[in-house]
Amino acid sequence: MSPHIWEATMPTLSPLRSPTRRLLAIALAISAAATTLIAYAVWRGASGPSGSPSPPRSDQTIPLLVEAPAARTPQQLRSLSRTDDPQAFVREVALALFGFDTTTVITRADHLAQLVEVADPTGESAPGLVSDLDNYLPTPQAWTQLAQYETRQWLAIDSITTPSKWSEALAQAGDELLPGTTALTVRGVRHREGVWEGEHVASDHEVAFTVFIVCAPAYPQCHLLRLSLLDRPLE
Repeated sequence: MSPHIWEATMPTLSPLRSPTRRLLAIALAISAAATTLIAYAVWRGASGPSGSPSPPRSDQTIPLLVEAPAARTPQQLRSLSRTDDPQAFVREVALALFGFDTTTVITRADHLAQLVEVADPTGESAPGLVSDLDNYLPTPQAWTQLAQYETRQWLAIDSITTPSKWSEALAQAGDELLPGTTALTVRGVRHREGVWEGEHVASDHEVAFTVFIVCAPAYPQCHLLRLSLLDRPLE
């Protein structure tokens, strides 16, 4: 029997008032992002494994956990690598956004803090970004339940591209944006594995989303602004 799927309705984004938020409102309106569903695989009620675990790709597994040498168990998240390369930065953000292991002492709050740390230093987009991140991370209740099944998750990235409609969004925003503001759409597969009654179970799900960032010349390093709704990317 396949593991049950726990679906949670994703709330809409918070009101957008500033120029940066106005741009993202335009972009999300263009992509028709209003609401969506996030599927969380929770392994309960399964009589056996749904398949053997899919091994993570060596270059795309979440390499963001610091291991304790003795126990070889991740004890804390490291800060995301800072870079002025938009593609490299978005890759770091995407992997961190989907990577977690509930068998460690690392909490949902730790993952949230790791991503907020690279937010726009002005703080202008921070409230909206926190709301966006809440839509991607399992809820605290879901996190607790996933931990019962020793759940681990990671993202295998297939592509990171500039949306064709980004130029349209920029044109509508005019000169209200900081130079270096851009959007990149990530497509890939979210892998999840865990344990049910001593047996490994696994699931995978294709995902797509857009990451809005600001880099040079506004800042020497890239910063995270906002995220589209999951599976409602800017095309």
